[in-house]
Amino acid sequence: MTSKARIAGLTAVAMMAFAANSVLCRMALESGTIDAAGVTAVRPVSGALMLWLVMAVRHGGPSTRGEPLGVVTLFLYAICFSLAYLSLTASTGTLILFASVQLTMFVAGLRAGERMAPLAWFGFFLALAGLSKAGTRAEAQFTHSK
Repeated sequence: MTSKARIAGLTAVAMMAFAANSVLCRMALESGTIDAAGVTAVRPVSGALMLWLVMAVRHGGPSTRGEPLGVVTLFLYAICFSLAYLSLTASTGTLILFASVQLTMFVAGLRAGERMAPLAWFGFFLALAGLSKAGTRAEAQFTHSK
């Protein structure tokens, strides 16, 4: 298998895992099996355990370095997203999540000195427009559900 095909395959598997995780969390929250605080606790802990396992297998053990700001921002993301599952549709939540990730990567690239091609800027502004539209629809949906 070529390197590009392998990367594409692994990316597809990761995307399906993210989607399955979201569906399972939403189902658990809607059925009352777990609350938003429980989801917020389970997701990062299970992710940390999996990361520890990967590091142990690939590198002989986990890194001892940590980033406190990263821990805080991950927690804030997790609690906000868990609470959002209670009021947003799956499609709106997915759009917000992936747009946020893309925006983070875009800003990190710019801060690292990366120069964006005109087509990348076009895609960036197109994504912002889509996110803005989704935000407007989500706000309308939230307002009508009260």
